Amino acid sequence: MDLNQVILVDEADNAQGACEKMEAHEKGLLHRAFSVFIFNSKGEMLLQQRAKEKYHSGGLWTNACCSHPAFGEATIDAVHRRLREELGFDTFTDKIFDFVYKAGFDNGLTEYEFDHVFAGEYEGPIHMNPEEVMAVRYLPVPAIAGSLSAEPELYTAWFHIAFPKIRDWWQARYAADAVPA
Repeated sequence: MDLNQVILVDEADNAQGACEKMEAHEKGLLHRAFSVFIFNSKGEMLLQQRAKEKYHSGGLWTNACCSHPAFGEATIDAVHRRLREELGFDTFTDKIFDFVYKAGFDNGLTEYEFDHVFAGEYEGPIHMNPEEVMAVRYLPVPAIAGSLSAEPELYTAWFHIAFPKIRDWWQARYAADAVPA
């Protein structure tokens, strides 16, 4: 398994081969990715501020963890590997939905991803990898929605797309939990 090789896919997420990660971003090739959303028991979402040195979107706020499975690696295995590598913890996750997006960046790179979205809960200590993460915080979902609307430039391109969908999932889940049996 080569961690520098991403999985190229078609719009139905069928694997089409492998490509070096930076080459995929330089050429804007569609590849498999994942985003992980973590909530605490109060229903607050864990956000991470990407390290300034990241190859794109440095310093921006986003979901708890996002990355690419390596060629030959199952997406769920990559989810757990990257949670440990970026935030120093692991937790159970469920796949919630997926989406395709394409976003160009000022440095000439392009994210063109088939993004698998996972969600989980976690309450324990967070041990940030400073090469990946500059800061973390839990915020209530309505506060994130307000911030995303008022200051959209503070958030990653994929977070703008995924957040409304994860918010709908969160509202349905927590509303269902609040209904007396």
